[in-house]
Amino acid sequence: MKAIVMAGGFGTRIQPLTHSVPKPMLNILNRPMMQHIIERLRDAGIVDIVILLYFKPEIITEYFGDGSAFGVNINYVLPDDDYGTAGAVKKAEEFLQGEEFMIVSGDLVTDFDFNEIIAFHKKKESKLTITLTPVADPLQFGVVITTPDGKIQKFLEKPSWSEVFSDTINTGIYILSPEILDYIPANTNYDFGKELFPALMKDGVTLWGPVLRGYWRDVGNPESYREVQKDILSGKVNLNIRGEFHKSEFANVYTEDDVTIEDGAVFDGTVVIGKGTVVKSGANIRNSVIGAYCIIDNDVTLSDCTIWEYVDIDSGSDIENSVICASVEIGREVKIPFGAIIAEASEIGSLTSFEKDVVVWPEKIVEEASIVSNNIVWGSKYKNSIFEGGIVRGRTNVELSCEMATKLGEAFGSMLPVGSRVYLSRDYHKSSRMLKRAMLSGFLSAGINVIDIRVCPSNVTRFGIKADNDIVAGVHFRQSTTDQISTEILFFTNEGLYIDTNTEKNCERVFFRESFRRVNFQDIGNLSEKNDLKQEYIQAFLGSVKKDIFALKTPKIVVDLLYGSTSDIFPDILNYLNVESIILNSYADDKKLNKLSEHMERSEDNLSKIVTTMNYDVGFLIYPNGQRVDMVCNSGVKIPSYIALLSILKLINDTAIEKQKIYLPVSAPDFMDDKLSNLIIERGKFTGFKASKLEGFNFIGNLYSNYCFTEFTLSYDSLFASVKIMELLSKTDKKMSEVVESLDSFYFQGEKVGCPSSLKGKMMRKFMEASVGKEASFIDGVKISLGAFDWILMLPDQHGEFLHLYVQAETTERGETILSDFKGKIAEWISEE
Repeated sequence: MKAIVMAGGFGTRIQPLTHSVPKPMLNILNRPMMQHIIERLRDAGIVDIVILLYFKPEIITEYFGDGSAFGVNINYVLPDDDYGTAGAVKKAEEFLQGEEFMIVSGDLVTDFDFNEIIAFHKKKESKLTITLTPVADPLQFGVVITTPDGKIQKFLEKPSWSEVFSDTINTGIYILSPEILDYIPANTNYDFGKELFPALMKDGVTLWGPVLRGYWRDVGNPESYREVQKDILSGKVNLNIRGEFHKSEFANVYTEDDVTIEDGAVFDGTVVIGKGTVVKSGANIRNSVIGAYCIIDNDVTLSDCTIWEYVDIDSGSDIENSVICASVEIGREVKIPFGAIIAEASEIGSLTSFEKDVVVWPEKIVEEASIVSNNIVWGSKYKNSIFEGGIVRGRTNVELSCEMATKLGEAFGSMLPVGSRVYLSRDYHKSSRMLKRAMLSGFLSAGINVIDIRVCPSNVTRFGIKADNDIVAGVHFRQSTTDQISTEILFFTNEGLYIDTNTEKNCERVFFRESFRRVNFQDIGNLSEKNDLKQEYIQAFLGSVKKDIFALKTPKIVVDLLYGSTSDIFPDILNYLNVESIILNSYADDKKLNKLSEHMERSEDNLSKIVTTMNYDVGFLIYPNGQRVDMVCNSGVKIPSYIALLSILKLINDTAIEKQKIYLPVSAPDFMDDKLSNLIIERGKFTGFKASKLEGFNFIGNLYSNYCFTEFTLSYDSLFASVKIMELLSKTDKKMSEVVESLDSFYFQGEKVGCPSSLKGKMMRKFMEASVGKEASFIDGVKISLGAFDWILMLPDQHGEFLHLYVQAETTERGETILSDFKGKIAEWISEE
């Protein structure tokens, strides 16, 4: 049997540790991570190895050579493009010579017995074996369900939390028979999980998966890199530690050649010291790995640290839970009490103090006596990703600095063709203006032509992007409505939709690697302004509605514009349509915009009082950026979001001349679906939309008061939605309270339940187990049917440490019982060892 070691990843998420080395070459116990994998293959009797390269290949080839120094024979394959996981393996076919072969990633840490995997593969006479293991956080891996004898029934490659139905995952360690290569097209980007495995199952090829119970960890980010070192030193991982062994009452110390340890140095736990390092008197080192040719000066304290080669730490410094990369110089009495990542060739001045989880990027100089409280590049805590659903959020001038905004513009711009045209817009807040101007220069540097829309609500910007075929993307800046010190940056495609996950990851890759395209002076982008987009929007809006839609009855409404950017748009539209309206808070006030959450309750109360006092038909609460609208009915009661959604569906159904296609989230209630005979309702996920899909529906809505009537736009638009709701009410000649009262009575509740991210996969698996024998759906999260109309949906939040629970039931008593029971089960599952 031969082996292929995958070593082509960029290591984007583990930056800045991979600033100058590929991830497989990161040190584990003073040896490259991939060396431990190669030696484990050798010990299993596999000595003919092909290493697939891509990022910084020369570092790997220079270290491993032909493999003879490690007792193996190594060939290298450097694909000329990114062919995906399976497509890259196809490139190594000539070296496999028709033999079975194991595939293993070079950037993981494991103590699996590879002989156990080989034995399982042979026993089952398998064509393709996928090694499985249970993990706490399955998001980054392929989730798998098998029969008791190991036959794979179902898997999902790198799911979102809403799709995780088990904590048993694909480890990326495979054994393949040579004929499987025939299924992989040559010179094509082809993925194991997304394409090869489904193709094999469709063709009737049985996939087998042994579940191994050893240590396995994908070292995907700086925190996991720290944790894996701790696991090794605490004995959780069976890895070979090199060096001469010295045992004392409190410590196990391993030293390589030419190590000098002065009298008075103290050790505790497990300590590994690399070649040529000097540890001076008074040093106190606990559970740490120190690389080659380091100097640990007098009275230095190190605890739970990984120190790379050529690091100098001056006297009296106290460092805990940190990774210090190569060639770093740390002055005297530097205090790092809670942890840090200090990237290569940085200089930390004496008497400097660090706060928890600070990241210092390469070649930075920190002056003496500094207090370092934030990462140089990103935040007070290292994040695996920048984007959340097409949006970048951060504290203004902290995470979202001008430097950050400029680099985002350079990164996003570098992905677009030179000369492309992009819209930039913002709300009127000064933070948004500052950050937009910073990003603008990044776009120009990448050769992108920027059309500055200036102050404009995001719904209008999205309309403009979709309407202009020459615009390839757009970015909008806005003040957060929930956090007064934060700004949000929204990234849109040429269709006016949020960018998808692949675009996010590609942008992050460019950002972290700083592989920006900086064009020559002749190709620098141009800046122009567009001052008539709002007028174009108004004209298109009015062209999509009939001027006489309210001829029979003039609507009477109250609108609160919440100090938003729609204040110079919506009043003109209402006036043109002859709507009798009272407009509140239709002016700019950045101080009130800052504290919008504090004003919301007062605004709702005022809206309710005016609607009832004036006997008006309905009240609309339009959020500042024109995408969300809450409603107050004529009785003065604010309509809950799920009731508002059902009311709109009822109005569409009752006025429909032909069948209307509706798209809703899986979490939306379906209690009344059988009463809405004129609607064709589809429920599904709300990510990765394309315009071609959206155009197939008449209405799209969710439980957050976002509504899209696709006759005008393919994105949420609270202004058009409000006019459509008035039109539908006019057609039915009903008041909103009558529509609400006509809905069937039932129980519906959504709640957030706290859950550590490390246990989300377990929760999904437990819900899966709870669904056995019941009708269940796994379109988005796990939805379990508990009766004719009763169900519960569990949906892990993609970014926060909590779960979303949604319950529908015929009665309040039944619904509250279901909710209470499952909240109790979740608490019990979380507390389990």
